[in-house]
Amino acid sequence: MLRKEKRRIGIRKRIRKSVSGTSNRPRLSVFRSNKQIYAQIIDDSKGITLVSASSVETEISELKGPKIELAKRVGISVAKKAINEGIASVVFDRGGYLFHGRIKSLADGAREGGLKF
Repeated sequence: MLRKEKRRIGIRKRIRKSVSGTSNRPRLSVFRSNKQIYAQIIDDSKGITLVSASSVETEISELKGPKIELAKRVGISVAKKAINEGIASVVFDRGGYLFHGRIKSLADGAREGGLKF
C-alpha cells in the first residue's frame, strides 16, 4: 500500500469516529479515483446504501468537460435522487480527502440540488 493511501485511510478512520449516518440524517460518503468520482448516501444504523450516483452513469459520462464539472453534476444527481427518496438533510463524509477541488465541487453540487449539510 502506498504511503499516500495509508495516510488517507488513517484520516478516514479519524473522520468516521465522529461522522455517522442515522435514518433521520444519513451519511453522504464520497470516493474519488483518478478518473471517476462516486457518492453514496448511507444509513449506518441499518448498514444500507439508500442512494448512489457516480460519474460512470450514462447521463453524466456522456457529458464531456473537466473532472470538477463532472463532480458537480454527480452532486446534483445524488441530491435529486435523495430528495425523491425523502432525504433532505445529510452528514458529509469526505472520505479522508481534502475538502478541495472535486470533493468541494461535489458538495457544492449536492447543496445546489437541495441537500442540507
